[in-house]
Amino acid sequence: MIQLSKHSFIPYKEVIFQIVLHILVFIFFSFDRDEPEFEEYKIVFFLHYALAVFIINYLLLPRFFYKKKYVPFFLLILATVAAVILIEELVLEKIYFPDTRGKGFPGVFFTLMQVLPVIVILSGFKFAWDALMRQTEVDELKAVVKESELLFLKSQINPHFLFNNLNNLYSYAIENSPKTPTIILELSSVLRYMLYECKEKYVPLSRELQQLENFVKLNELQVENRGSIKFNSTRVKGEYMIAPLILVVFIENAFKHSMASMLSNIEIDIDIELTDEGKLTFDCKNKFQTVTNNDRLSHGIGLQNVKKRLQLLYSGAHTLEVREDNDQYYVHLVLHLTKKM
Repeated sequence: MIQLSKHSFIPYKEVIFQIVLHILVFIFFSFDRDEPEFEEYKIVFFLHYALAVFIINYLLLPRFFYKKKYVPFFLLILATVAAVILIEELVLEKIYFPDTRGKGFPGVFFTLMQVLPVIVILSGFKFAWDALMRQTEVDELKAVVKESELLFLKSQINPHFLFNNLNNLYSYAIENSPKTPTIILELSSVLRYMLYECKEKYVPLSRELQQLENFVKLNELQVENRGSIKFNSTRVKGEYMIAPLILVVFIENAFKHSMASMLSNIEIDIDIELTDEGKLTFDCKNKFQTVTNNDRLSHGIGLQNVKKRLQLLYSGAHTLEVREDNDQYYVHLVLHLTKKM
């Protein structure tokens, strides 16, 4: 970077851009078919304009225009252009053209037509550069905010899942159930995946589906003989990627609210299909009792969390339908996945 003042720097990329731009504009400004040489007066006149542009670009724009001080900005612009014209007419032309142009003033309009094109072009490109850099910073900031929000949402999943399963594990331990060791083992496997294997933004679909199957087995142990659990998973062809810990929230809700209903005929049906084009269809259906499911099912932390993550990760690339029909609760989710790069 090049330092302008104590707190102002010009990035090297901008320095290179400005150098190239000034060279191109100078060539265009100085080109004359009859006099193709770069004569001294052309260089001096152009440097005179470039100095005025420097004042506009690196003093007036940041200190006045970008701070919305428009009146002093335009007044100073007028003063700068007036100073350029006066110096050109009273000094430079008398030095280089004492017997021709230096003898008289051709008029404001004619002089402006010589001065303004160079100033407008160089200042305009600087303004465009600043706008591009600001947009880049905004995009980067949005990306950082989005990533931070995703990390926060994902961090909520593990405690939410752990809290629910530890409650179930506690009840089995109180009863000295022989299934307790198996539940601990399955829970350990699922937690290991959640804590260590799904830190990335996206994971292979095949691995996520395997963990969903383990999760279903873990919860199926708690259903015992109170109903039937169906889990149908597609065979994955190709390295499709999916955001982790999204589908598991819907399955967890199905188990939690089916068992909380104290139903004697629990029915949970989970079906996952993937087309060759990467369209993933997830359907989850469970029976429930209205008095227990109600608001807790549709407004739980996990469901709110996953809806927010879907908006962030699959904006425009997913459809979600959640509905109740008599004693059935349906979740229909379509995700458009991409392959591993």
